[in-house]
Amino acid sequence: MTGTTDLGRALHAWRDRIKPAEAGLPDDGVRRAPGLRREELAQLAGLSVDYIVRLEQGRATNPSSQVLSALARALRLTAAEREHLFVLAGQAFPGGGQFSGHVPAGVQRLLDRLTGTPLSVYDAAWNLITWNPLWAALFGTPPPERGFARNAVWWAFVAPPAGYPQAVSRTTGHRAAFVSDLRATSARYPKDTRLAALVDELRNQSSDFTALWDSGVVGVHEPLTKTVRHATVGELTLDCDILAALGTDLRIMAFTAADGSETAERLRLLGVIGVQALTGTGRDRRLAG
Repeated sequence: MTGTTDLGRALHAWRDRIKPAEAGLPDDGVRRAPGLRREELAQLAGLSVDYIVRLEQGRATNPSSQVLSALARALRLTAAEREHLFVLAGQAFPGGGQFSGHVPAGVQRLLDRLTGTPLSVYDAAWNLITWNPLWAALFGTPPPERGFARNAVWWAFVAPPAGYPQAVSRTTGHRAAFVSDLRATSARYPKDTRLAALVDELRNQSSDFTALWDSGVVGVHEPLTKTVRHATVGELTLDCDILAALGTDLRIMAFTAADGSETAERLRLLGVIGVQALTGTGRDRRLAG
């Protein structure tokens, strides 16, 4: 890798400038440096602490594009800083016909500040990029980022994660909208090999997807109502809305409840319990219907 020392210095500097509260983390008030600790960056980026240490010390080589994108999101980098990160790591910057998974700082702040609303963010191909703690408390921590395991279209047509509320993506209109989205994304990014591989594998694995794709169906995402039976707080009936982040290809999925409703109170309770409610028995502790 070229520029490894510069990469380590840049990661350390970017880590130092972020206050824990800005990343939705508690500030215990006892810190040698004002910013994030290495273990906190590792937690936010989904990486090991040892790997962060090796990156900053110049002992890790060839971080993947996925690792660099995760670091850029965790460090709240601007688009220019994200491009610089790839240069320092000796990696080709995603572009030239490829869609981006970059989450702008403003979108990340939404996740950090709207703590009472389960939120998740997806890229142009409906790959899950990031989510807030309440989303994880409601649905469980997503599966490891391997293959298509975090792709919402894959969940809808092939294999949803165990315990994930299938009805959110199994309604006919919602599935047609997914196909329309992928077709439009394919038209915008015809050279993106990841997207082409996803479409090919969906066609191989799902006759329903193939039929919708070949029919030229046009669908749009309509507001949905979803009932989730949570093993800890009980049944929640939530409105699901899909929002667009202007200037990006990102989709933000938000689950809300009417003020004063029983679901709103249960959602508030779930926020108090947090992700810890899912430890011990993992995904078996929630059931969607």
